[in-house]
Amino acid sequence: MFCCRGHTAPSRAVVSDVLLIAFFSLFVAASARIVIPLPFTPVPITGQTFAVLLTGMLLGSRRGALALLLYLAEGAAGLPVFAGGAGGAARFAGPTGGYLFAYPLAAGFVGLLAERGWERRPFGAALAMFLGSLIILTLGTLWLSLFVGGLGTAFIQGMLPFLPGDVIKTALAAMLLPGGWALVRRIRGDEDL
Repeated sequence: MFCCRGHTAPSRAVVSDVLLIAFFSLFVAASARIVIPLPFTPVPITGQTFAVLLTGMLLGSRRGALALLLYLAEGAAGLPVFAGGAGGAARFAGPTGGYLFAYPLAAGFVGLLAERGWERRPFGAALAMFLGSLIILTLGTLWLSLFVGGLGTAFIQGMLPFLPGDVIKTALAAMLLPGGWALVRRIRGDEDL
């Protein structure tokens, strides 16, 4: 099908990919509204990690990473998509910037493992997502160390308190995979996905 000036109309797959990327960037933004501040660290517990991991597992490496890059661009543009409804590029330079930078990497990594079949068994899916969580925590902790006086303090403030919650988030995300795949198939109009 042709539209004006000889350009072809975008294929259904391209349109559905764009919709999925946009939808999941907003899913991460909605999950960022779940915030539990901790008194001993500038890093709160949020729903973002859960959403990042599920996005990677459902969309695969390329679309998952693109969804998180879009999410970061939305936040950099000032939209209230970061933890607790914050926005603005200054968040990248603050103590939680390393976690934000890790999101596209983690989604891409988890998506890559899903493309290699890790999503076929609950344990494999959970392990892939937990490894993605470790990417987020590691990069976030390394960045945090610049703000809290070193790696030891950053480990105590930026990784240890979040490990138990990330195990729970990973298990929850693994349980939601079948429903997530049904949503992705519906948006793509593809029953073979």
